[in-house]
Amino acid sequence: MKLNVVTHNPGKVKEYQSALGEYGLEMVHVNREYDEVQTPYLEEVVDKGIKQLSKEGLTDFMIDDSGLFVNALKGFPGVYSAYGQKTIGNKGILKLMGGVEDRSAVFKCCIGCRIGDQTVIVTGNCPGYITYEERGTEGFGYDPIFTPNGSLSFAEIPLEEKNVISHRGVALRLLIDELKNRNII
Repeated sequence: MKLNVVTHNPGKVKEYQSALGEYGLEMVHVNREYDEVQTPYLEEVVDKGIKQLSKEGLTDFMIDDSGLFVNALKGFPGVYSAYGQKTIGNKGILKLMGGVEDRSAVFKCCIGCRIGDQTVIVTGNCPGYITYEERGTEGFGYDPIFTPNGSLSFAEIPLEEKNVISHRGVALRLLIDELKNRNII
């Protein structure tokens, strides 16, 4: 079965193919826009996106939305993570965190699928902390300032290890379990 992956990031398509290919799913990149509602909840963004794309006639597809939620910043950047990365970047987040003792944060990834007449939405979480400086060269986005264990940043952890504990890795495993439970794969 072919599954359309709606994203601007072709790297995500490869990541999803790697995780879902063994279940007979072939990932097809669809570089297409959909409205992202302004809400503090990733699940709402994904749900509205699925409904819009379904109304527009797209079938058998998946979308996702991710965010870094920093407790001391009242959840910012959260659903605005892409915008936050473009505007203030890691240096801006670190500046906002200057002098803040509570460094706790959580990375979240919400994946939604519409396959046939079934909709599946799952969310994976990876709790951790904001570092005091950027560290590492791997990954992208907020990876150099997020540590899941208080030690290495996501940008310092090899990709294979990161995928085991990351928000997207957790969400993918939840998605696979739900697709199996529904006999879709």
